[in-house]
Amino acid sequence: MARTKDENTEGQILDAAKKVFQSKGMDGARMQEIADKAGINKAMLHYYYRSKQLLFEAVFKNAFSLLAPQLNAILNDDSSIEDKIRNFTSDYLTFIIKHPYLPNFIIQELNRNPDFIAKLKENTGFPNLEKFKLQVAYEVEHGSIKPISAEQLFINIMALNIFPFVAKPLIMAFTDTDSTTFKQLMEDRKTEVSNFIINAIKPA
Repeated sequence: MARTKDENTEGQILDAAKKVFQSKGMDGARMQEIADKAGINKAMLHYYYRSKQLLFEAVFKNAFSLLAPQLNAILNDDSSIEDKIRNFTSDYLTFIIKHPYLPNFIIQELNRNPDFIAKLKENTGFPNLEKFKLQVAYEVEHGSIKPISAEQLFINIMALNIFPFVAKPLIMAFTDTDSTTFKQLMEDRKTEVSNFIINAIKPA
């Protein structure tokens, strides 16, 4: 019973932390607020997570463990390149709209701790590009898409999907949009990004 109780408490903490990080960001989040939202005292929170950084990493890893296998499945299924682009973009954006802190956290962690991604790669389900590389090379060889390496195509997909969230304040300022409008723009990008990339690789 004690073990179940511990797991339930940890789940409550991670859920509360996710909500606070989403609304306040890493810098604005406070451990006391997270403890209050989880229904525990601050001492109990520190018993599970000694620092805000460790708690943030736990929230990230929990979310990434849900996203990574989903994206890996898309990259390694038997669908066409076009469907992969559409499905990858749609699934990624849907997930990041719900977890907007993730892209900035990755950038932050890479700058602070270059070994962070190496640790993530050890997890089961981390995206593997080998089948995607073979598929892109085959399509290029047979003239189905313009000459492009799988690495460059994947970088294009990731860059167009990630950048708006990393540069959210800048984009909102340039486009004079509020949070609600920005969220709708991100929903629209599920189609816009896919169409842009697919049209860019279609043979003339």
